[in-house]
Amino acid sequence: MNPRNNNSRPTFIEPEFDREVLDIARVTRTVAGGRRFSFRATIAIGNKKGKVGVGVGKGKDVAQSMDKAYIKAQKDMVNVIKDEGTIPVDVIGHFKSARVLLRPAKKGRGLIAGGAVRALCSLAGIENISAKILSKSNNKLNIARATVDAFKQIGRLSSNRIVNKPSVKKEEGESSVEKTKTVEKKVSEQTQDKTTKKIEKK
Repeated sequence: MNPRNNNSRPTFIEPEFDREVLDIARVTRTVAGGRRFSFRATIAIGNKKGKVGVGVGKGKDVAQSMDKAYIKAQKDMVNVIKDEGTIPVDVIGHFKSARVLLRPAKKGRGLIAGGAVRALCSLAGIENISAKILSKSNNKLNIARATVDAFKQIGRLSSNRIVNKPSVKKEEGESSVEKTKTVEKKVSEQTQDKTTKKIEKK
């Protein structure tokens, strides 16, 4: 058997999630022998189909810190509910001192957002959205965590809206029926009173 016929070339496997670097910082730690330097990477990952995550990793070099952050982001993924390329409800995400406002936008408006919020929305596959950072915090990690919290709240708010809609209609229908019944009772009582008064006069 000719070894040349074997497919010995390594096949390139595409990563499951796209990633975007939000921040890379050099961290120093003072020990007895002096200072030790390391790197901290903050990255966001997503499949552009409604799944996103944020991870932070530390390592001796940038590549190692990014790999650790990627693994941590995979363990903490969030499903984003979308409605025709945007989000269904207005929502405000909180994390420590960071606050992020997300609003749905019409088709064709695009991503009206910046920094970490724009990166996460793009990785989630959101095409149209209007976002604003309400706090004065410039910490990219806190802003990214606040955006993830907003994504989590979208699911709760949209589910509550769907669940509460029929119950409200039902309650409104029942109240109207009850109102009509009470009106009919009053009318019947009034007519009975009139008839009894007429009989007594005679």
